Amino acid sequence: MTMRRTLLSGAALSVAALTLTQLAPATADGIGVADPQDLGHGVDLRSVEVEHKAANVVVTTTHADLRESFRTGSSGSVFIDTDPADAGPEYVFSGGFFVGTDYVLLSTDGFAHSAWGEPVEGSYRMKVDYDRETVRFRISREAIGSPDEVRVAVRVAGTRPNGSTTRTDWLGAPRSFTDWVAQ
Repeated sequence: MTMRRTLLSGAALSVAALTLTQLAPATADGIGVADPQDLGHGVDLRSVEVEHKAANVVVTTTHADLRESFRTGSSGSVFIDTDPADAGPEYVFSGGFFVGTDYVLLSTDGFAHSAWGEPVEGSYRMKVDYDRETVRFRISREAIGSPDEVRVAVRVAGTRPNGSTTRTDWLGAPRSFTDWVAQ
């Protein structure tokens, strides 16, 4: 009986450890990706979860020490690729992560600000939760052409107390996308 309890306890601990060390695995409608702590600022990107649901695409970013103050200068952009045949993003959802700022979903033909186009018609929303240190981007699938699959690249940055800007923190390598997530 003791050997059996030990094996079951060991198995339970192994499963718990795996559960706690992994984000949501890639599935038919979602993927989670971790990012190292590498910015030393409250906007530091720690993880991204992409959910491709029936009506919406939801991207949730997790950060370290998000603050409400405009002095943080915290902001970010989610680049959305909807067309596997066309390299690069077709949309960018960009906004500030501090109180009183705004957000917008734009068409784009690349990552550079000069490639950003007009605002997209349709339903979308960005919500910052300072207690959970998350930013949730919700985009109606209809607003982005009801794609069969999506992938995202995420970039964030902020401002230091002395007024200097932080370096840009990308999910993974700069301008790299997550795996495709099907609806």
